Amino acid sequence: MRFRRATVLAIALFVFGFGEELWIRYVPEYLRTLGASAFVVGLYGTAKDLLDAAYAYPGGVLSDRLGTRRALLAVGALSTAGFAVYFLWPSVAGIFVGLLLVMAWASLGLPATFALIGEEVRGGGRIVGFTVQAVLKRIPIVVAPPLGGLILERFGLREGMRIGFAVSIVLSGAMLVGLARGLRGGAPEEARVLRGSPGGPVRLSSSLRQLLVADCFIRLCEGLPDVFLVVWAIEVVHVTPAQFGVLTSVLMASAIVSYAPAAALAGRTEKKPFVLLTYVFFTAYPLAVVASRSFGHLLLAYGLGGLREIGEPARKALIVDLASPATRGRTVGLYYTTRGFAVAGAAAIGGALWSIRPALTFWVAAGLGIVGTLWAAAFLPARPLDGKEAAA
Repeated sequence: MRFRRATVLAIALFVFGFGEELWIRYVPEYLRTLGASAFVVGLYGTAKDLLDAAYAYPGGVLSDRLGTRRALLAVGALSTAGFAVYFLWPSVAGIFVGLLLVMAWASLGLPATFALIGEEVRGGGRIVGFTVQAVLKRIPIVVAPPLGGLILERFGLREGMRIGFAVSIVLSGAMLVGLARGLRGGAPEEARVLRGSPGGPVRLSSSLRQLLVADCFIRLCEGLPDVFLVVWAIEVVHVTPAQFGVLTSVLMASAIVSYAPAAALAGRTEKKPFVLLTYVFFTAYPLAVVASRSFGHLLLAYGLGGLREIGEPARKALIVDLASPATRGRTVGLYYTTRGFAVAGAAAIGGALWSIRPALTFWVAAGLGIVGTLWAAAFLPARPLDGKEAAA
């Protein structure tokens, strides 16, 4: 069946994400109950960002050498082992050790997910593939955190978190079984390309380098105010925590609703306008938040913020288009590793700006967004060359 393997992957992303979203947003508070200082909690966030960057390229190598099916099974098993560490070793040290494994699926596995969609679908269909992937990754963010909160209220933070870890072990185990069965029978021509691919370093094509530069500016725009959004909402605008939860749901719902029409249009036209559109919304979001002075204003701002995802499937499809099939995993890995390390200090910069004046964090973020948008508009070709450019 056409797109069968991409569909299996999308379902796996949903199952894994649902288990993780039950508890992942409560880990900082869980660390506090385990005796961690505020510095250690901050160190946890920094460690996540650095691992996210460091794992991407090795994940690409793994995908190119093992193939997408074996790579996804390997990283899924590592993350499942990480959940087991969390469950069996309820301590600050256990959280940091387990994090080394838990991050495998999201970071080591990222290039393999891109490569599998690239193998399975062609042309405009890639945008549809990335759209389905994005929607199924975000639905758990709408549904699972409130359910996880109810579990924590019922059983207490420590026992509630361990219940969440146990659910993740069960769901990720089921995901691995589904992947093992559902990803059989990959395209033979792609398998031959992968087996014959060189093992050396890869280069990003000229078009992909231009996209990467713009993307780094945009992700700095996102990262500077990211951890301060809840602080601005609660301490400056004076909304309640429950209202902030509503804002998060509005953000995700807006993103989900925007995907389908944008993907349908982008599949028939050029991808660049949709990349630029998503960059415009990234830039406008911090401006809308910093201008908000009531819950109603924030509802509008967060609805606007969800539209940041409108061109994300087109951007991801463009990355795949610009990567040679023989080195697709490593190319995606190199792209995300470079971007990850480039923006890893964004939260610290945002904190420094916040200490001067809270609004400054949002204004500087918007300025970086403008630079990234203008860079993409000026230097990203309307019709970028395909992945063969990478081998030039």
